[in-house]
Amino acid sequence: MNDVWLTRRQADVLAWLEEHRSRGGRPPKLDEICAGLRLRSRGSLHKHVQALIEGGFVEPMQGRRRGVRLRGDPVGDEVPLAGTIAAGRPLEAVEVPESFDVPALLRSDRPCFALRVRGDSMVGDGILDGDIVIVERREEARDGEIVVAIVDGEEATLKRIRKFPGPPAAVELRPANPHMEALRYAPDRVRVTGVVIGQMRSYLARKNH
Repeated sequence: MNDVWLTRRQADVLAWLEEHRSRGGRPPKLDEICAGLRLRSRGSLHKHVQALIEGGFVEPMQGRRRGVRLRGDPVGDEVPLAGTIAAGRPLEAVEVPESFDVPALLRSDRPCFALRVRGDSMVGDGILDGDIVIVERREEARDGEIVVAIVDGEEATLKRIRKFPGPPAAVELRPANPHMEALRYAPDRVRVTGVVIGQMRSYLARKNH
């Protein structure tokens, strides 16, 4: 630990952050820390956090809305949660104003977004109802990749893609469930918006599901 003198309140904040990290929580926002420590003043908390930054205990916040991150925490980044995607029959993806930190190893350098999975058509690939998939924004996909596909410009679905040059040319959206059939469309009916590159699961959320 750094050889820095901390006030009692700064030590309380540091201890709370370390306990929060030990529970596996994402880096908390200032409001969460205030609530956890029952502090009334967000401004005074910010001063304590700044002192911890200067002491080398906490990563610089740099004005970003990533939360307060202890030194040595795995670096993540905020990814927007763009709604719910069907892993069964096609379902409209609903935009919602939410984002969360995703570890660097689960995303790429390209723009990414996240979708919550509904349905069980991809269980054979280990993607279960309630999981969150991390999607790299792409309009092209290789055969066999798991994609977010928009059908007829209206409905979004999560499936493996196969392309058939024809004639006639076709695009097949294939589930990973032996009880469900693949669907074939003319290429102009299917638009790929991204490719799945990562997956997240909360067993606590699944227990309460």
